[in-house]
Amino acid sequence: MNADEASPLERALLAAFGAGLVFGAGLALSAMTHPEKVLGFLDLSGHWDPSLLLVLGSATGIAGIAFPLILRRKAPLLMPGFEVPSATRIDPRLAFGALLFGLGWGISGYCPGPAIALLAALPGSGREALLFLPALLIGSWIGRWSALASVSKWSLETGGLPLANLG
Repeated sequence: MNADEASPLERALLAAFGAGLVFGAGLALSAMTHPEKVLGFLDLSGHWDPSLLLVLGSATGIAGIAFPLILRRKAPLLMPGFEVPSATRIDPRLAFGALLFGLGWGISGYCPGPAIALLAALPGSGREALLFLPALLIGSWIGRWSALASVSKWSLETGGLPLANLG
């Protein structure tokens, strides 16, 4: 089957798979799949490793150039329209979630992308990811459950806000 015969869903899945491969390769190349590297970057009082600033700087620079160019288009290549977040303020839930994410990353040295990419290293160093990922999924489920519970409570009290906005 060539690209012209593929359905829009197949094209989107293929593009997502390709983007995931590039992302995973970038994580492996930058050593972000190794928690020691990340923890070394976060250890400002010990033997600080500033090399991840190159990763952060290059990602930020590319995104800063690419996003304005991409958003000039009427629609993405494989979707009917852009899904740009509408929230413009930092609320307590966002701040608390960011704090939890940062604490978890700082304690373990893992964040979701590198942990998933590290599964490719099984059975070697990927074993740690097998411990991290179930905790990630449980935490995500608790977060989703608490968000649905708080929205449902708010909706009952005010008579508004459709649950469809939670995706």
